[in-house]
Amino acid sequence: MMPVTGLLLSRYRRFARDNRGQAAVEFAIVALPFFILLTAALDFGLMFFATSTLDNGINQSARRIRTGEVTANGVTEAQFRQMVCDEINMLLDCDERLAIDVRVFQSFNDIDFPAALDGNGNLTGNFQFNPGTAGDIVLVRIFYAWPMLTPVFGEALENMSGGSRLLSTSVAFRNEPFGALLP
Repeated sequence: MMPVTGLLLSRYRRFARDNRGQAAVEFAIVALPFFILLTAALDFGLMFFATSTLDNGINQSARRIRTGEVTANGVTEAQFRQMVCDEINMLLDCDERLAIDVRVFQSFNDIDFPAALDGNGNLTGNFQFNPGTAGDIVLVRIFYAWPMLTPVFGEALENMSGGSRLLSTSVAFRNEPFGALLP
């Protein structure tokens, strides 16, 4: 009969020589980091695509302000929001996660606006809708609370309460002289 230490040593050697299931063990070690990185790449890609969608939405909607269409037709804030939603609806929802701010300034040097987030990471709600008149300088900002999907990498990008990232885009322009050209 073998001593206990000899028996354990013998079993250990046999276990160390056995390479059946080696690929499964190696995959189990690598799988979790691989899938986290894959999810993070998908999450970041979708976030950048959403930002691009917001950029397109603001350019198309702000053009209607710049050319005087919004002022001439008496477009309300809700109607302008719907214009933005029509431009971004292929990827983004038009719910409470979307916020729009339209402000008029005296000069480009005077553009100063409040922060979109408060100290707790919530939208301040300090937004206006003032498309201005002909020749006014207008700043249009759009904000969207994008939910992060990746647990580890997404947490590094969260800047809002509730595990979201605030996506924002803006455009500043001078309204065209739309009133002066009409007969």
